[in-house]
Parts: sequence; C-alpha cells; structure tokens
Amino acid sequence: MYTINFKGSWNEKKGKLKQQFANLTDDDLMFVEGKKDEMIGKLQIKLGKSKEEMHALIAAL
Repeated sequence: MYTINFKGSWNEKKGKLKQQFANLTDDDLMFVEGKKDEMIGKLQIKLGKSKEEMHALIAAL
C-alpha cells in the first residue's frame, strides 16, 4: 500500500506532474483536505493509470 505526503511538498509535486503530463490542469491537481481519494480517482481517469500506479508516480516525484 502506498501513502502520499500531500502536505508541504504538494506544490512541488504538482509542478512536476504538470511538466510530465501536459494535459493536467490546476483544477485536476487541486488538493482539498479530506478529498485525496477523489483527486486520485480523477487523475486515474484522465491519465489512464491504476490507483497503485498513481500512488507510485506521485511518491516517486
């Protein structure tokens, strides 16, 4: 199971994701406390990746 630390470094990770995937917008990457799973789900759909792939991708940034 993957855990992602969104606090603190999220702006940096968000910038790296936008560089890697040009089709992502600020709205796609808006992190709202308590809605992490919803955001990951939207990213899964937009990028065509599994939940595990998304967690690994974000954790590797």
